[in-house]
Parts: sequence; C-alpha cells; structure tokens
Amino acid sequence: MEEYSHEHPTHGDGYDTVGSIDTNVADGFTMVAVGDLILSRPLTEGNHPGFDEIVQILRDADATFGNMETLIFDIRSFDGSPQAEHGGAYHISVPELGPDLKAMGFNLMSRANNHTLDWGIEGMRETSRILDESGIVHAGAGENLAQAGAARFLETARGRVALVSFGTTFGPMFRACDPAGEAPGRPGLNPLRLTESIVVPPEILKNLRQLRATLPGTRSDDNDPARVVVAGAIFKAGDEAGYSYEPSPSDVAEILRNVRRGKQFSDFCVVTNHGHEPNWTHQVSQHPPDYEQSFAHKLIDAGADAYVGHGPHLIRGIEIYKGRPILYGLGNFFYDDLRTPVGADMFEAYGKDPRRDTDAEVTVDEEAKGYPTVDGFVGALSQTIFYESIITVSRFEQNQLVQLRLYPIELGYSKRFANRGVPRLVTGSQARAILERLQKLSAPFATRIVIDDDIGTITLERGSSS
Repeated sequence: MEEYSHEHPTHGDGYDTVGSIDTNVADGFTMVAVGDLILSRPLTEGNHPGFDEIVQILRDADATFGNMETLIFDIRSFDGSPQAEHGGAYHISVPELGPDLKAMGFNLMSRANNHTLDWGIEGMRETSRILDESGIVHAGAGENLAQAGAARFLETARGRVALVSFGTTFGPMFRACDPAGEAPGRPGLNPLRLTESIVVPPEILKNLRQLRATLPGTRSDDNDPARVVVAGAIFKAGDEAGYSYEPSPSDVAEILRNVRRGKQFSDFCVVTNHGHEPNWTHQVSQHPPDYEQSFAHKLIDAGADAYVGHGPHLIRGIEIYKGRPILYGLGNFFYDDLRTPVGADMFEAYGKDPRRDTDAEVTVDEEAKGYPTVDGFVGALSQTIFYESIITVSRFEQNQLVQLRLYPIELGYSKRFANRGVPRLVTGSQARAILERLQKLSAPFATRIVIDDDIGTITLERGSSS
C-alpha cells in the first residue's frame, strides 16, 4: 500500500498552512458513485440475477457513495408517526437494510433530500443510529444546522474522505436551523434554498403585468421592469421559456465554508446535492438547472474533489472541471419500492381506502397517475427511462483523475412489482442506448465518452484539467 502525504503546503498555495485544496490520496484511489437508493429490504442474500456483479464493483472501491432516500426503522417499535408533509411518499425500510448496505460495499451516504423527515425527527434519528451501527458514514441531517451541514469523515487505506451533503428539494418543515439566543436549534437537513423564476417571452411578461394590475392588493410602487410577481410566482423575461434559480447567499456561504473545512481535515472531499429542479417530471429535467454549473465550480474551487448530483431520477451529463468529476445526475440505483406501511394521507391523496386497498396499490397508483403527462413522460416513475442508469468509477493517480468508467445498468422495469428495482449490468443495444444518451447529455460540457465493450470511459491525460 502506498502512503499518502500529510505535508502542509507553503504559503500562497491552497489554504497556506491550514490545508491544501489539492487532492491528496495514494495512487489507485477509486470512488464509486451511484444515484438514489430507494430500497425497503436487504438484498445480498436474495435471488437477484446479476446483482453479484454489481456488488463486486461497489466493494472494489475505496469510497462507495449513494444517496439514502429512505428511512430505516422497525415499525413495530417505532415511536414516531408519518408526517403531514412528506417527500411525495412515505419511504420506509427494515432495520436489516443498514448492515446489508455495508455488506454491499457502501461506506458513504448522503441524507439531505426530500424524504429526510417523511417519518419525522424520530425516523431521521433512528436512521442515523442504524447507519452508525452499520459503519456507514453519512452527512446532511442532524440535530441542528451545524450538525446537518458538517462534513463527516471516512478512513480508507488510501486517504481520509470527507462528505458534505445538501439538498435543494425538501418539505417546508425539513430545514434544520441553529440556536438563536434562548431559542433552541431545529433538527433537519442541510438546505440550499432556491428562488425559482418562470422565464417567459417579453410579450407574455407584459400581459402578466397587466393581469397583476387588475388583482386586489397590488402595490403601486412595484414597477420592476425585469420581473412580475403574480400570486407568489415570480416571472421574468427571456428568449426561451423555462425556469431559472437563484441560490440563497447565506446558504451558499455556509455550504462553501463546510466544504472548505471538510477538505482542511481530509485528503479527498465529496460534495453531494439532491434536487428535483427543474420539475423532474418534465423532459427538461434531463439537463441541470441554470444555477448548478457555476455553483459546482465554486464547490470545487473551495476544495471539493468530486461533485455528485441526484434527485431527478434520470441520468444527466458529466463535466470535468479542473480535473475533478462533476456528475450532474446519476438517476436511480435502487427502486425496490415495496414500501409498507403507507401513511393515511397517501391513501386519501390517491382515493384509496386502507380498509379495502393495499399499500402496493397506493404505490402503483402514485407512480402511474401521480403526475401528469408532460413532454412524453407519463407518471412519476412509470417509464423505462427511470429504470436505466449508470455506476461511475473514478480512479486517481498522482492525485489526478485519470479515468472515469461508466457502467450502464437497468432496474428490471419489465418485472412484476415485487421483483423490480434491483440493478444489473446491461449489454448490447440497451447498454449502448444508455451510454449514447449520456454522451449527448455530456456534449455541452465538452466531455468525450468512448463506448467500448458495453462500458463508457472518460480518460484524462496527466496534467490535463479536461
């Protein structure tokens, strides 16, 4: 095993004597990153053809990351309740899942997402306890904002890895806060609040301004020519209709500080973001929102060695910035959504009766009918495209990213409900279709993906930043 250096850089380099923003791992360091883990049960002892090959990829890495988009606890002894505000569904997993994820090879998990508090603070805390006992490092949720935003650390044979997790999509009551005077802090997730604007052609903005003028309570001094606010929605003019986002300056400053601090105490820093923006049921969600590229660059400038995005349940493009991987969207890794029990609010939302209908029938109805038909996407997760994704393996030599391998996977969309959602590697035409889609999505970032033998590869020459 090669040793990695802990030498301090000289003044003028990185953080001067505090620490360097440079990567500092032993040769051969590898990071596996996958997307959303929506999983209700342990899998390693089950009969899932092709899953053993997946597990081997996960276990072979120094750091193996996934987004934990479920809560883990035993409903028979659970002391909490399903919340009135949830992330679109009540995700729940049995306690055996924690050790099973560790057995698969996972050692890093993000927690800041729209399901963090589906089952309240009690569900969040119990999930933390089980992940801790399973030996999985997790970040993004805590007893206050300082804890939720702090980097958490993984010791590996090739270097110490920091993880910072934040989310842009979450319920109104999910956001953590710090104490203020006598007021205590609030448990929850690490947020990046976004202000959304709807971009419309100038002539439509003019019409909206006229509409606003007819509404009661309109301020006579509100004459901003760049935007119009109607019923709380912000509209602004642009050449092409769409969505635009402005991150909260205070949240940005807090996250950048935590990234800087995380890198000062580690050799490799992973930063991860869970967001649905723009609306993930639209085809436009295959592309990152307009704020994300510049913010990802700022995170890497602050010390991040990798940026991992997830949330839209679809793959997005890949960018290499200053020799670091930016993975804008990794889709679903597990979608074994055999969730039970389901809260009464979901039965009511889908017109079901818990005395007559089953939890599975609520889930199937939610996936098929919970969202409108938009741009060819029907339902929330009711098409093959949501069940196709990738596993990314980043390898570093001489503290530089030299190769990013992309393994296409599918999650058994054609299988019956009880068996779908478990990944397997794919070959042939399906593998090529997934990788060619990723090529197209990555082209705007000048990223070249070579497809060979059902695997995609991004190769960097040493000393190159792209």
